Amino acid sequence: MEQLVEARLDEIRRVMCKADDDPLKIVGVGAGAWGSVFIAMLQENYGTFRDKVSVRIWRRGGRSIDKATAQHLFEVINSREELLRRLIRRCAYLKYVEARLGDRVLYADEILKDGFCLNMIETPLCPLKVVTNLQEAVWDADVVVNGLPSTETFQVFSEISKYWKERVTAPVIISLAKGVEAEFEPRPRIVTPTQMIYRATGIPLENILYLGGPNIASEVYNKEYANARICGSEKWRKPLGKFLRQSHFIVWDNSDLVTHEVMGGLKNVYAIGAGMVDTLTKESATSKSVYFAHCTSEMIFITHLLAKEPEKLAGPLLADTYVTLLKGRNAWYGQKLAKGELNLQMGDSIKGKGMIQGVSAVKAFFELLNQSSLSLQHPEEDKPVTPAELCPILKMLYRILITREVSCEAVLEALRDETMNDPRELIEIAHSHLFFQPSLLGQTP
Repeated sequence: MEQLVEARLDEIRRVMCKADDDPLKIVGVGAGAWGSVFIAMLQENYGTFRDKVSVRIWRRGGRSIDKATAQHLFEVINSREELLRRLIRRCAYLKYVEARLGDRVLYADEILKDGFCLNMIETPLCPLKVVTNLQEAVWDADVVVNGLPSTETFQVFSEISKYWKERVTAPVIISLAKGVEAEFEPRPRIVTPTQMIYRATGIPLENILYLGGPNIASEVYNKEYANARICGSEKWRKPLGKFLRQSHFIVWDNSDLVTHEVMGGLKNVYAIGAGMVDTLTKESATSKSVYFAHCTSEMIFITHLLAKEPEKLAGPLLADTYVTLLKGRNAWYGQKLAKGELNLQMGDSIKGKGMIQGVSAVKAFFELLNQSSLSLQHPEEDKPVTPAELCPILKMLYRILITREVSCEAVLEALRDETMNDPRELIEIAHSHLFFQPSLLGQTP
């Protein structure tokens, strides 16, 4: 097995034209749950070949950890003998004792070095090399893994571009971000994280890829069987797919980067509503199935606007939606809002969970699809309507989360509206109308 792993490392080094005395430098930017797990998997798989590869992760310094989190972290450490022994061997255990007692303050970058991601305390990772200086982290990187939320991607990569001005060769960037933004001038369109990275850095598009799949970060790290797709140019997606593949983590490749990236953001929209329905109906399987029928019909309708061959996306989109509804942070957020344990005034960056990307995605998709320039003829009322008007769940989530004019209970009102059409009818509209809008993804017809 070790020989196979080393052979994969040698192959990607050959593809990237690395000299024998020059390690392949892999850098994670952003230390959320999935970003941290992704880098930890690479460290565990390839980290022993220190003369051939260097794996590190950047996160901002200065983020302190409150006493309650420190106490929880101490409990996690003491419940795992192997972890406890590792920290003692590294002379790192005492600081967790002191933090538990309130005698010192721990910082997020400090505990990440020991393998603790602030957004995923109960799933300890392997020790990581953590850098808090962005320039030091990325200036000579060969592969950069974007683990930032979409809302931070452009800003951080704009700063990174300053450190790459004198580079001779462009790095390869793998984006894990699943959020989307919208812009309306000169024409309405979705902006994805890979497009933000391109705008911020000018790195050739063929060097920017997206990796996504129906995965829960903690389960992937614990070696639950999972799969993902790496999307982008053939030059890089195929060798990187082989390099990233592990026995429990199967990586396929696909050329359709932007559409897969957009679909990764779309399922987060409906996951929030699913969490609300779950709580408000006391986990009623029947009510959740009704919601699922309506939200999947809306997603199918939207994919027909965004993709020339939407049928090819059905499997990946439904799989990603399914796992997100079951256990994702966006569904969790919807549950907590409906229970009253969180409120919208707290924002969409939540302690212990990180950024809830579905909130900004609700805003982006609704405002984009509510543009009059995209209007189509209503099948029954014979009048022009925007695509958003045909998506009552999306519209209600916008009113709950963005304009805040109604409470979470309104999502049930939308489901129980007697005037709501059979979900099948929306799918029929999608199939019977040729309204693919390539401009929404910044593409030409």
